Amino acid sequence: MALAADPSAVKVYTVNGDTAGSSSSLPDWLTRKRAAKGKRATKERYEGSIELIQGFEFPEASNKVKVTRDGRNVLATGTYKPQLRVWDLDQLSLKFERHSDAENVDFVILSDDWTKILHLQNDRTVELHTQGGFHYRTRIPKFGRSLAYHFPSCDAIITATGNEVYRLNLDQGRFMQPLVLQDDDHGELLGVNVVDINPAHQLLAFGVDGNGTVQFWDPRSRSNVGILRLPTSRLMPLSAMNDGTPLSVTAISSRHDGLSYAIGTSTGHTLLYDIRAANPFAMKDQGYGLPIKDTIWIEGGNRMAGDGLVLSADKKVIKIWDRNTPSSNFASITPANDVNSVHHLRDSGLLFTANEGIQMCTYYIPQLGPAPRWASFLENITEEMEDQTTRSVYEDYKFVSRDELKTLGLDHLIGTPTLKPYMHGYFVSLKLYDTARIIANPFAYAEHREKLVREKMDKMAETRIRSKKDPGVKVNKALAEKILREEAKAAQREERRKKKKAAAAQGEAAELGAAEDVDVGDEEEEDGGAVEEPSSTSLLSDPRFAKVFQDPSFAIDENSREYALLHPSSVAQKSRGKTAVEDEEDESDKSSSDGMGGSSDSEESEESGSDSDDEGALSNFDPRKRPGQKNAALTENIQKSRAQARAPKVNFVPMKTASSSSALDKNATFGQRLAPKSTSQASNNGKGKGRQDYGGNDDDGANDAMEISWVPSASVADDDDDDSASRKRNAKRQDKKNGIERFGAGMEKGGMEPEFDISEVERSGRKHRRHNVRSGSKNAFRRAGT
Repeated sequence: MALAADPSAVKVYTVNGDTAGSSSSLPDWLTRKRAAKGKRATKERYEGSIELIQGFEFPEASNKVKVTRDGRNVLATGTYKPQLRVWDLDQLSLKFERHSDAENVDFVILSDDWTKILHLQNDRTVELHTQGGFHYRTRIPKFGRSLAYHFPSCDAIITATGNEVYRLNLDQGRFMQPLVLQDDDHGELLGVNVVDINPAHQLLAFGVDGNGTVQFWDPRSRSNVGILRLPTSRLMPLSAMNDGTPLSVTAISSRHDGLSYAIGTSTGHTLLYDIRAANPFAMKDQGYGLPIKDTIWIEGGNRMAGDGLVLSADKKVIKIWDRNTPSSNFASITPANDVNSVHHLRDSGLLFTANEGIQMCTYYIPQLGPAPRWASFLENITEEMEDQTTRSVYEDYKFVSRDELKTLGLDHLIGTPTLKPYMHGYFVSLKLYDTARIIANPFAYAEHREKLVREKMDKMAETRIRSKKDPGVKVNKALAEKILREEAKAAQREERRKKKKAAAAQGEAAELGAAEDVDVGDEEEEDGGAVEEPSSTSLLSDPRFAKVFQDPSFAIDENSREYALLHPSSVAQKSRGKTAVEDEEDESDKSSSDGMGGSSDSEESEESGSDSDDEGALSNFDPRKRPGQKNAALTENIQKSRAQARAPKVNFVPMKTASSSSALDKNATFGQRLAPKSTSQASNNGKGKGRQDYGGNDDDGANDAMEISWVPSASVADDDDDDSASRKRNAKRQDKKNGIERFGAGMEKGGMEPEFDISEVERSGRKHRRHNVRSGSKNAFRRAGT
């Protein structure tokens, strides 16, 4: 059993044949070919479904289907070869089949069971069948179109081409005087398409071909009692009226109340009439412009809206609708094959259809009525299927666009039955789609698996503890952080504006001598003391831009040319790369954040010179960002460096064995130890200058020695204060003249670049790490002195 997809809440279950709204994956000719070879035909339409009636099919197609009045048998005619088949509903299987010489046009059941049947064939013959088989055959002058049986007079009413309606009396066994239909307004009639006998008062209704009229005849007087003319201007399109296409009546159905008629036309419209009025009280358009095959009043067993439902069917769609609201559908069924006939089983929700396919279809609608007695198990099956997922209309097909079709390499199939055009693409078989996708992209599974792993990792990363400044977005984090910074700056500006406004209000209140204390400043301070959070109109919280920060399709590609044109400065900074110093800083920050720094690092940093300390303080302080403030850390480091320079903690030891046996002073410098003993007692009075020559003036110069000591200091000696002040003033005037601005300790900006060429290493900085060398330490100066 398959559930047909329906746009409304009413569910339609296919219990025989192809699922409504889709087609079988295997064509009929392939099914017949496999069956002829003796192989088991694997039909996808049978998977997950049941067959209510076994063998409910014909070799080629079915023409008409009807149920006996006792409800125990189903009769249907079909081809090829032309035949009649009868199914026993108590056994849910085929009872017998009976072949004929010509294809059937219509048939009526004369008895309450299947034993007496009257057939109208397409070779102008009328055949009478009984329980034993074929009983009698006769011919009519013209090709017949429909058949009905008038029980009170035992007359078989046969409509045909032309304006004559033939009457075959089965009681007397002869033809009676035919009924001649005439219409003075439209002249000669082309034929009579359909006949209906009202069950209430036995009024005959004939649907005329070519003039859009319905003629009513009284069987007792055999005379015309009225003509119903359809509104041709409302039903016919303008192009058809200009071409002279006639309007025809193709289906008529009368209701048991004896007053209502449902009339189907060749334009695909169904009109509901009350025979007491000339205008229809409801009209339904099927939407396809195809002739109506059947119209049925659904009476009895209806659980939804009483007895007011009408069924209208053309060869494409079956629609069930309420006569009071024809614009909406109670249910709509789109069979897989063209419909030839529809029959509703009275007092139930079961529909039988004869179509152009091998399988005849049976639909069960629980909301339309209960299941019949012989199929009561359908109630339980449908209740179990209520909780299951409904089957899609195109479950066996995949929709692909034209571009995707070209990517898969299937564009050469356009125009073949393999691709079913639909809107801006095509429906292709799901198996074919999977095969083509694997061939086009063999790594599809690996990419899919990588995507699942990445999604799982992202989901796990969302549970981690994040900093307060984390924007909490999945994509475009840089853009989100920029928006947060701009909003924070705007909030700070607003806070300063409020404080200025409050201060101005306080000043005005003080000048005016207001009696009440206006504490506006405190209120504004309480409201704006902290940085305000982004307002509700922020881009991050705006639902219109939610996908920009959630959907990876909206991720900004910083490597694209468009991004480089819009953000040239950021691209240039990114392309410049990091220097070796910046890499070391990043690694030091990473090691400190990971908590992996050991005690040896701190000891080495303590042993380093004062220059390294000052450099670190300068890197953490920028006077341009906070003008007018002092860097306490920098000042403390400078003072510490001066103290260490005045009182060095390093004790010098002899580096060379003394030539004299006398002991040397352990505090003597290297130059004093190298000099002769006569001059080693000389005093050193200069600070930061060259010391005296202790070595004398020997000719060979072997014993000459000179020592130079230099102690870095941020200030000059006290005795040179005046000279240094004048030099500073001259330097400031020269810098101002050259456009140079000095700040901090040894930093400057502006001025002209030197005209001499510099190397790439000097231009871009050091790009290799130092190897066991610490610059700026005292050991380096000692090694340079030797």
